[in-house]
Amino acid sequence: MNTETLNKNANHAATAPAFLSVWDIHAYYGESYIVQGVSFNVHEGEILALLGRNGAGKTSTLRAIAQIGTPELRKGEVWLDHKPLHLMKSHEAANNGLALVPEDRRIIAGLTVEENLKLAQIAPPIGWSLERVYELFPRLGERKKQEGTTLSGGEQQMLAIARALCRDIKVLLLDEPYEGLAPVIVDEIEKTLGIIKAQGITTILVEQNAVRALKLADRAVILDTGSVVFDGSAQEVLDNESLRAEYLAI
Repeated sequence: MNTETLNKNANHAATAPAFLSVWDIHAYYGESYIVQGVSFNVHEGEILALLGRNGAGKTSTLRAIAQIGTPELRKGEVWLDHKPLHLMKSHEAANNGLALVPEDRRIIAGLTVEENLKLAQIAPPIGWSLERVYELFPRLGERKKQEGTTLSGGEQQMLAIARALCRDIKVLLLDEPYEGLAPVIVDEIEKTLGIIKAQGITTILVEQNAVRALKLADRAVILDTGSVVFDGSAQEVLDNESLRAEYLAI
């Protein structure tokens, strides 16, 4: 499959009706042009794997969608359930159903597991109850009085996801959720994402462990130097050895 065909697939996918639509976004760190005209759609309840080599622009694309401000979104549109996220500040995008779980997880030091969760519920829109969170993450329930930053890496990842679910979210953006985790913990995270999908929550997953991400995802978008080079089914990437070798080095 050549680049022209890949781009044609990407352009076709970007015109289909979607729950989250990313239209020709361009984002910069200062004068460094990082996200270079990225477009893709995500359908409601879908898991999309956003893949590429290191430096391809994956994390920057997530941050641009979430309107974090770095990188700065200078052109393009992001629509979630017919609402223009590109015209909003990050907290407004969050209030309209977008949740970003960054790679560093951002657990608040000095607060217990439960206090981290309650802080997420301090203002509307409120999502899952603590009881529901502990049912999904029983390990967090066992450690609810423990300081969040003293949890293991896998437990901190669970807490970061749980904290997002404490808000009333529509789209979950996950940046490298498997980073540094043992395979058995990755299994738990994947099981959790399957349950979240069953609840109708849409997920975009950025992950260096591309094979694991592809086996979990419905669809995949591959970035190369800040641009989309593939947009299609996850299985298509798993089945295409030359595509994986060229853009994912697997």
